[in-house]
Amino acid sequence: MRPITRSALRPYVCPSCRSGRFVGRRRFGSKPDQAPDVYDVVCVGGGPAGLGLLAALRASPLTSKLRVALVETQDLQKARAWNLDSQQFSNRVSSLTPSSVSFLQKIGAWEHLDTDRAQEYQEMQVWDGETDSRITFDWSADSSPFENLPTVATMTENANLVRGLLSRIAASGDENVSIFSNTTVSSIENGTDHPDGPDLSAWPVLSLAPTGAAQSQPPTRIAARLLVGADGINSPVRRFADIATEGWDYNRHGVVATLSLADPDQVAFPIGTRTAYQRFLPSLGGPVALLPLPNNHATLVWSTTVENAAYLKSLSPKAFIAMVNAAFRLPMTDLKYMMRMERPATSASDYEDSHESELTWRLQHTPPASHAPPMVNGVQEGSVAAFPLRFRHASTYISPRVALVGDAAHVIHPLAGQGLNLGMGDVASLSKTIEYAVDHGMDIGDTLSLERYTAERWAVNAKIGGVCDMLHKLYNVPGQGPVAWGRSLGLEIIDRLPFVKGFLMKNAEG
Repeated sequence: MRPITRSALRPYVCPSCRSGRFVGRRRFGSKPDQAPDVYDVVCVGGGPAGLGLLAALRASPLTSKLRVALVETQDLQKARAWNLDSQQFSNRVSSLTPSSVSFLQKIGAWEHLDTDRAQEYQEMQVWDGETDSRITFDWSADSSPFENLPTVATMTENANLVRGLLSRIAASGDENVSIFSNTTVSSIENGTDHPDGPDLSAWPVLSLAPTGAAQSQPPTRIAARLLVGADGINSPVRRFADIATEGWDYNRHGVVATLSLADPDQVAFPIGTRTAYQRFLPSLGGPVALLPLPNNHATLVWSTTVENAAYLKSLSPKAFIAMVNAAFRLPMTDLKYMMRMERPATSASDYEDSHESELTWRLQHTPPASHAPPMVNGVQEGSVAAFPLRFRHASTYISPRVALVGDAAHVIHPLAGQGLNLGMGDVASLSKTIEYAVDHGMDIGDTLSLERYTAERWAVNAKIGGVCDMLHKLYNVPGQGPVAWGRSLGLEIIDRLPFVKGFLMKNAEG
């Protein structure tokens, strides 16, 4: 925890007496440091978590009059103007649980999203590539066969969510809200006791600097009654608060892409039901998931080794499509062979044909999988990318006048699609904590006020992060040994116990 200056801990002295102490003091010709601009809440980071917090504070009658600010290094005007054709999708996509959607609806943000670009899915097929044991997640046990299944999750692009949150904040008006776009935080330090102003010796004071793309000069220094770090895994706010983290790198990369799908072989029942697919590939370093998007598109998230990720990114479009289709259909031995296929030095068409023909030949000798997704028939240009996978968890989420949310507090493996949902849960909890403090006349930056937030979120996030870490390690043991047998048996048992499956799904909802 960061050190607090001695002046912040001294006994209270009333402002009139404090000012009287300086009546006889000689003033020097040099001008004292200018007092910073004071805000109730300053949030560093303009992603979904940071914007979600501002939108929530602006939506509540209890907190709508607080003076709030957001600092973001990127150009938020580009985020406001983001627009893609209906047949194109960003490769940064998140799976929102029903509780996250409910929160966005509560704060009035959901109506600002382009819901035509969001896709609900009602079922998820998960199976082991080594043993072929599988489990189906849906609500069929609690639903009539003649009614639509409840939603498991909703897919939406992060850019769509950011644009909607910005629109919701703008709709709340300009009073008491400042958004500093194209602005970096050059330093954060404890403030000082100004003789003619407030005692800010325990308040974080941020020094701001415009980036090269900034249109206007922001205030040089701003003080925060409560400073919120929504600034990612390398959070400067967390470093200022001297909050430690524990974790490790997985030595894995997540390969993402936007894909188009062939028409399914069978019509879904009920009509319009969509399915997400995930297959664990222990011998290749992690699971591959295909998650539905509108207009018969899907987003790919393939967790694999760094070498395999580089190989996949280097492939031509047709070869990449062949590898994705193989990942959901071929046995592990065949997949490992195709992942090691040499890239010939001849024309690209020969290379494409080698992967396509190899897949076609091997599928003729492979029993069809009833739970495989529709065939991929296209990949959006420029959408194939990769990012490193890590696990991090902060030792606490609060410090005097500081709170952490989202990736600044925790980063988990993406195999359960819970990363953004944990951040939304943080925002919902912190906004309620601030509401409670305001309603009861408490100082919103005081540790006593903030303890409600960390008590509500730390253990929940640690549990989900730990489960994802355990699953990653469990499903990275290749072969047919005792570990593979045990995890296969576990999947089969859970799939046959609807009440256990329902319990897991309700916990995943948040």
